[in-house]
Amino acid sequence: MKRPLLIAFVIGLIAVGVVAVLNLAGVLARPQQAIAGALSGQGTSVMILSNGWQYLFVMIFGVSVAWMALGTSQRSRLAAILAILIVELVVVAWVCSLYQVIFQPLPSILGVIIGFLAPIGFLGLTAAAEQRREQAPPASVPEAVEVEPRARIKRAELTSDSSAKACEVTAVVCDIANKHDLAEEYEPAVFAEITQDFLARTTETFRKAGAYIESAGGEGVVAIFGYPESDKQHAEKAARLAMSLTQPPSDSNKAARPDLPTTAGTHAGVSSGIMIMAPLKNNGQRGLLAAGEPVELARRFCIANRFYGSRVLLGPRTFELASKILVARPIDFLSGVDVRERHEIYEPIALALEASREQITRRDAFWNGVVLYREKRWAEAYSQFQNARGPDGEEDRPLQLYLRRLEPLALQLTETPLEY
Repeated sequence: MKRPLLIAFVIGLIAVGVVAVLNLAGVLARPQQAIAGALSGQGTSVMILSNGWQYLFVMIFGVSVAWMALGTSQRSRLAAILAILIVELVVVAWVCSLYQVIFQPLPSILGVIIGFLAPIGFLGLTAAAEQRREQAPPASVPEAVEVEPRARIKRAELTSDSSAKACEVTAVVCDIANKHDLAEEYEPAVFAEITQDFLARTTETFRKAGAYIESAGGEGVVAIFGYPESDKQHAEKAARLAMSLTQPPSDSNKAARPDLPTTAGTHAGVSSGIMIMAPLKNNGQRGLLAAGEPVELARRFCIANRFYGSRVLLGPRTFELASKILVARPIDFLSGVDVRERHEIYEPIALALEASREQITRRDAFWNGVVLYREKRWAEAYSQFQNARGPDGEEDRPLQLYLRRLEPLALQLTETPLEY
C-alpha cells in the first residue's frame, strides 16, 4: 500500500502547485475577493487566513481524496461523497465568518477536485500503456509448450482490464475433510486418484458458478467470487455453493464411483474482504496476483472444521453479507493473520427458504447457549444446549463439543451446595 500513498502525496503536491500558480496569475483573486466581501459584511474587522494555511488545507484534501480514489473502484459513490464535502466546505466558510474569520473555500475545493480527477487520469494512462505493451508483437515466437490445466484455467479467466485494483471478494477454500487419514489408509496411487477426482469435480463446480480458480492442488481448491466480474452477491453465492459441495454424497454418487472410499468428505472455509488483484507475467505466461487476508482466513476456517466437527465455517464479513439467505449459528472465535485479531466464525445450517421451524428454534437455543457459555453461566448454557438437540440419531458435532465442555462444569455446580 506504500505506492498508492506515494502517488497520492505527489498528487497533493500537484494540487498545491496548481492553486499557487492560479493565485500568482491572479485567476483566483476576483472570486476570492467576492467571497471575502460576501462573508465579511460591511464595516467589520475580520481576520483572513494566510495563503500558507490555504495551501496546507489544499495538501490535506488533495492527498486524502487521491488516496481514496486510488483505492476504490466505486468512484461514482466517492464522487457523491465529495460533492457533500464541497458543500460542507462552503458551510464551514460561512460559520467561520460568523466568528470574524475569513476562510476561502475555493482553494480547498480545487484540491478536492484535483485529488479526485488526477488518479482517474493516472490509472487510465497506466492501463493504456500496459495494454500497448501487451499488444506489441514479440521479438520471437517461442515453441509451443504444453500448459498445465491450472494455468489454462487462469488464462481463460483473466479480465481484459490490465490494471491492478483492490476489490471486495469472497474466498472459498475447499479441501478433503479427512485427507490425512486417507493418506495413511490407502496406497499412494489410490490416494492420488481420490485427490485428482476431488480437484477435478470441485474446480469444475466452482468454474460453472462463475468463480475464479486461484489455485488447485494438495492444499485444496481456492476459489474467488466477485472477480473478474463484479458481483454484489459474491458472498451469498460462495456460501451457498460451499454448503452444496460439503453435503454428504448421495447414493447415486456412491454408485457412480464404487472404487473410491465413501468416507472422503469435504470441508470448506469462506471469508470475505478486500483483496489486491493484479495481472502478473512469469516466464512469458500470464497469471494473476490475488493477495489479501480473505484467502488466509478461509484456509484457517477450512482447517478448523476438523476440530469443531462442522463442514462449513464462515467469517464475520461473509455472515454479514449472506445472512439474509441462510440460517447460521456462531461457533467460536479464531485468531486471524494477526494473532491480536479475533474473528467470530459461523456455521451455516440451512438456506433461509428451506429452513424448518424446528431448525430455527434449535439454532436460537444453540445461539443462546454460546452467549451464556461465554458469560461463564455454565448451568444455563448447558440447559440451552440440551434444548438445541435434534432427533435421536442425528449427529451434531459442534453441539456435542460444547456439551462435552460443559458436562463436568454443570455437574460440579449441581454437586456443590450454595453458600448463603
